[in-house]
Amino acid sequence: MAQHYEVHPQNPQPRLLRQAAQILHAGGVAAIPTDSSYALVCRLEDKAAAEALRRIRQVDDKHHLTLLCRDLSELATYARVDNRQYRLLKLGTPGPYTFILEATKEVPRRLSHPSRRTIGLRVPDHRVSQDLLAAFGEPLLATTFIPPGESEPLNDAEQIRARYQKVLQAIVDAGACPMQPTTVLDLSGDEPVLVRQGRGELARLGL
Repeated sequence: MAQHYEVHPQNPQPRLLRQAAQILHAGGVAAIPTDSSYALVCRLEDKAAAEALRRIRQVDDKHHLTLLCRDLSELATYARVDNRQYRLLKLGTPGPYTFILEATKEVPRRLSHPSRRTIGLRVPDHRVSQDLLAAFGEPLLATTFIPPGESEPLNDAEQIRARYQKVLQAIVDAGACPMQPTTVLDLSGDEPVLVRQGRGELARLGL
């Protein structure tokens, strides 16, 4: 049964975020707000939690999961980034963009794409997700919270609570988020490839 943490969207209560972080460290899966929609998150190193996250979304190992990072320096620990890629990352972080990059050895092989060895990375521009990442102390494994068989992400914590109370361990409720998912850009090849147009504008990246 999910613990429900109602936090202020601009000034979230540190005590509640620490409690949510403890649940994640203990192997829980949580729904949290971001600058695009709510996301499902769990601890990067926890295999069972990652499998539970995939089950809730009903996605297989070819679905790119994303690492939510606090900043660019943290992101560079988990992805190989050249100068061209770094310029785009700098323009798009923090923000509603997910960048697909070649994973480093810091990323467990079971979490990167099975044939391409790539991973999605992003730095959210949202006070609650940023403060939760700080309380947690490391990146979180994440996926946009789109229910199986649906196309729109969830953006309302009460709706998430009603539908997923029994399979989540925590819900961090900061009110409604935007309804759009992130814009996904694959930077692992010679040229950037738009995988999904979402909330992030390509013009901001000069594309």
